[in-house]
Amino acid sequence: MNPVRLRRLWTVLLVLLAGAAGTALIVWALQRNITFLHSPTEVLAGKVPEEARFRLGGILLEGSVQRETGSLRVGFKVTDRFNDFPVVYDGILPDMFREGTSVIATGRIRDGVLVADEVLAKHDEQYMPKEVADAIAAAKAKEAAAAASAPAAEGEVDADMATPADSSPAPDSANTGAARPESGA
Repeated sequence: MNPVRLRRLWTVLLVLLAGAAGTALIVWALQRNITFLHSPTEVLAGKVPEEARFRLGGILLEGSVQRETGSLRVGFKVTDRFNDFPVVYDGILPDMFREGTSVIATGRIRDGVLVADEVLAKHDEQYMPKEVADAIAAAKAKEAAAAASAPAAEGEVDADMATPADSSPAPDSANTGAARPESGA
């Protein structure tokens, strides 16, 4: 092979190798700096690695804010309306920090409490992170299902307590009408 071509080949290979190494370093650095957003339910389920820095998102639980007198240290609970998780923060809180508003606390877990180094507050539920909104919607759906099953259970008890005269079989026309699909379907 011609020495000029050999030198060009080595130059191209070195440039490609340097580009691959640079890309690998960038990807590695980005992965180390990612902070994932988790809901209190996910944290309590153990989905957060120990000593990992992450963001805890949810709603500031009403009546949970406890301030230490003479310092900026404040403790509160973040909820997704299904589970609560305690947070401790030492610093100036945002102006929008109020009970019942969305908050995001960034930090690490120590002794079962998130020690936050940053707290953000949102003024409107419209800006809630998708993961937190999904967790709150799941909690509300579970509560609605529990509330709907409670009256149904009471109706079952009343049906079991019916007298033999009340428990006569229904006419066949009623049974066939109930099983018939709607005409608009």
